[in-house]
Amino acid sequence: MSPRSTPRPVLALAIGDPAGIGPELAARVLADAEVRAAADLIVVGDRRVLDHGAQVAGLTLDLPVVGSAEEAARHGTAMVDLGHLDPDTIPLGHATRAGGAFALENFRTCLELAAAGRAEAVCFTPFNKAAMRMAHPAYDDEISYGTEILGRRGPASEFNVLDRLWNARVTSHVPLKDVAARITREAVLNGLRLTHRSLAEAGFDPPRIAVAGLNPHAGDGGNFGREEIEVIGPAVEAARAEGIGAEGPFPPDTVFVRATKGAFDAVLTMYHDQGQIAMKLIGFDRGVTLLGGFDFPICTPAHGSAYDIAGRGVAHVGASKAALLLAAAMAGRRRVAAAA
Repeated sequence: MSPRSTPRPVLALAIGDPAGIGPELAARVLADAEVRAAADLIVVGDRRVLDHGAQVAGLTLDLPVVGSAEEAARHGTAMVDLGHLDPDTIPLGHATRAGGAFALENFRTCLELAAAGRAEAVCFTPFNKAAMRMAHPAYDDEISYGTEILGRRGPASEFNVLDRLWNARVTSHVPLKDVAARITREAVLNGLRLTHRSLAEAGFDPPRIAVAGLNPHAGDGGNFGREEIEVIGPAVEAARAEGIGAEGPFPPDTVFVRATKGAFDAVLTMYHDQGQIAMKLIGFDRGVTLLGGFDFPICTPAHGSAYDIAGRGVAHVGASKAALLLAAAMAGRRRVAAAA
């Protein structure tokens, strides 16, 4: 059965790092009535790991176990059990090669399901990058791994989403000393194009994007750097000529103040922490990371695997729930657009 023949979008959900809060969060979202009403889920992992997460959460899951996505479609929501990890072999709160391999196989399977048209979006509970690098030394981040698995070309980027406020970035997981060299007119313009497209797919009409400067006080007219004058400003003007609602560059220490008051839907920042710090201060437990630029939405909670609270049953489900609901909403809009 194709996902398009079902009344709700179909999401592939990968269980994340088994030593952290990922299994508990997977159980909690599966038990959430709002999530179940918004989408059908193909859960990918090991049933023993999910059952352990449900036990930690104090839940009992009524979830069919099937052997393929085709079978899952007949049940609405079901689990594809890969049978590849005994949770008793994984110490909670510790990164291990086995835990990283588990998460990677789940993620790869979900990406392949979506690429084959069996799911309309991919979600995952938190990964642990150290564990994933133990299992796959070339692993950098979810974008590079997704690009590797799917063999895609073209710009892709992380977006941090908090309620109705988005943060996009021109550079991401690179050393701070390398950032300035990567801030080019084309990089900023591509960031604005991708942000505009992703916001539109999420229902913003028209999207309003603020652009942060790179330097203190957005360069202070060239006193603290000329990137704003020579690179970022011209990129903003080029984007506006294409019909993109971009403004800036603004001083990075105040732009989020304006955005939180409703002046903008998104802030395009120049590097990772410039936006991440602001967004996590505003709402750490609700933030979502969206991987944009792929053929389907990929969403996850913005927080990590939280080894310090693993197994205690206190993990907050807010960000994981928000991730699935955003993925379902974006997949639903893509479905409507494709049918038009």
